[in-house]
Amino acid sequence: MKILICNDGSTQAERAIRLGATIAAGCHAEVTLLGIAESAGESAALLDSLKRGQALLADKKINAELITKSGDPIEEIVKRTNEASYDLVVIGAVRKGTRGPFWMSSKSYKIIKAIQPPVLSVAGEVATIRRILICSGGKRYIDNAVRLAGEIARGLGASVVLLHVMPEPPALYSNLPRIEESPVRLMASSSELGINLRRAKETLESLGVPVEVRLPQAPVLEGILREIHEGGYDLVVTGSALTRSLRTYVLGDISREIVNRTNCAVLVVRSQQKVFDSKLKFKSLLGRLGRGTHRS
Repeated sequence: MKILICNDGSTQAERAIRLGATIAAGCHAEVTLLGIAESAGESAALLDSLKRGQALLADKKINAELITKSGDPIEEIVKRTNEASYDLVVIGAVRKGTRGPFWMSSKSYKIIKAIQPPVLSVAGEVATIRRILICSGGKRYIDNAVRLAGEIARGLGASVVLLHVMPEPPALYSNLPRIEESPVRLMASSSELGINLRRAKETLESLGVPVEVRLPQAPVLEGILREIHEGGYDLVVTGSALTRSLRTYVLGDISREIVNRTNCAVLVVRSQQKVFDSKLKFKSLLGRLGRGTHRS
């Protein structure tokens, strides 16, 4: 595993270095420490921070490559990930506040969307990882996230909860008795959801990771946030999809809310499966209709 740990000299970036170093030590990873100063006045503080980061990595027997840059952090991170291949990029996540629809800084969002490797966004003080929550949408796009989370869990001796929130039935059926789906029964079925959850569980178990599957019934976002807030997790894992039209990654509504509302580390892993942008679908449909009209 190759890890890029980004540092802008901030307190939160140093916390991200500590967690990144813990993961690197557990996974026997190669590490690049990238320091970026946005202005000349930040250079001295950044250098001091980088020295502390190097010392921390050295204590964990990790010889890190050190790179320093000046300029726009997002541009420099994008450039570096284009120049070299990384399995994980670690950044410190600075919150704008505790209220409002967008709690995470726009810088964090832009990095997550702009680069190819998975991004570990570290908010709060997370020193190690013992409990991991993987939020599954029941589709194949989560496969890469499961594999990477499994490697981290194996390296750090962590356990995993694989969560899929079952949407509540329509209001028309709200008076009927609620039937909870059994994980064992669902994963034994031939349904798409059952097959995908079974594959994810088997992937984790093949790595020697203890895993539990949970299928609560609730509004999806509410169910996920409840599990995050009540479960005592150190790391929450979610996925994002690659759009075919924009050649970039989109952070869906659920993933965005997870990043916004979680005061711990969040790992966002991209799928290699492409999804159509809604506008592209609409244009394609119009084109087919137009060709059909012309031929008639």
